[in-house]
Amino acid sequence: MLIGKKDQEAISSHFQALTGKVRMVLFEAAMDCPYCAQTKELVTEVAALSPHIDVEIYNYHTDEVAVRKYGITKIPAIVLLDDQDKDYGIRFYGIPSGYEFSTLIEDIMMVSTGKTSLTEKTVEVLKNLKQKVHLQVFVTPT
Repeated sequence: MLIGKKDQEAISSHFQALTGKVRMVLFEAAMDCPYCAQTKELVTEVAALSPHIDVEIYNYHTDEVAVRKYGITKIPAIVLLDDQDKDYGIRFYGIPSGYEFSTLIEDIMMVSTGKTSLTEKTVEVLKNLKQKVHLQVFVTPT
């Protein structure tokens, strides 16, 4: 078990605010992926904390259609989709541990509720963008 009992209770309580289904799509492989097994365990444990969360698992090497559909380039990878299969472009590469774990939980909340903590001004600026923007955040364990 990767998530302790106390943390499970806190996350489960936090997930009471979920309003829509969230699908966590995991891409993994049995070989040549040191964190795939742990990531699979983590996603499964998180999904067990709310009936609003489902998990779908694909093999990176054999499920080529899904890999192309979601543009997966490395593993482990997690894609978050809402109940209408809307893809917000959220991708987690590697195991979301440490501070990244809280980011995963908050992203699940945002996908489920459709609400962010962005200001109205920021949302307006983003709506007026004229071209696509590819934003990546890189983190390293400390």
